[in-house]
Amino acid sequence: MTRTAVMLVLVTLISACSSNNWRTASRESAGIAPLPAQEKSAVIEVYAADAYSWRGWFAVHSWIAVKAENAEEYTVYEVVGWRVRRGLPALNEYKTPIPDRYWYGSKPEKLLSITGSKAADLIPQIVAAVNRYPWANEYTLFPGPNSNTFPAWVGLQVPELGLELPFSAIGSGYAD
Repeated sequence: MTRTAVMLVLVTLISACSSNNWRTASRESAGIAPLPAQEKSAVIEVYAADAYSWRGWFAVHSWIAVKAENAEEYTVYEVVGWRVRRGLPALNEYKTPIPDRYWYGSKPEKLLSITGSKAADLIPQIVAAVNRYPWANEYTLFPGPNSNTFPAWVGLQVPELGLELPFSAIGSGYAD
């Protein structure tokens, strides 16, 4: 392969991994979460989407969303590495009516969904586990702790969730 051909392949791969559309898409719902205005019961959902940039070829980013009964918004819990580089905790918590937002342009997949009284019973346990998360201020891409270590750890603390992360949730084994 000529040098020009190699450069063309590299430019194509890099541009495919760095779409500017992710900024807009990251504000949009994937349309897979129950809307708070329509679903009044308690809800627990866990999502995973292809990781940002080239990492998405082999890894996912995962997060947890909970909505109490009659709540107008979800509380989303996730671990994000760039926060640590900015002097912030890796563990992030925020309120939103859209817990199933695209992750840097990648559509999330729903890994777990629990509604009703079971969700209402488990949400306090999830919140307590989040508050005990031992690596809230740490992030290491590999082997962890990272964005997948967090929901795996919560799943171990609240086994009633029955949470199973995909093989591509690199770092989920760090919680064991």
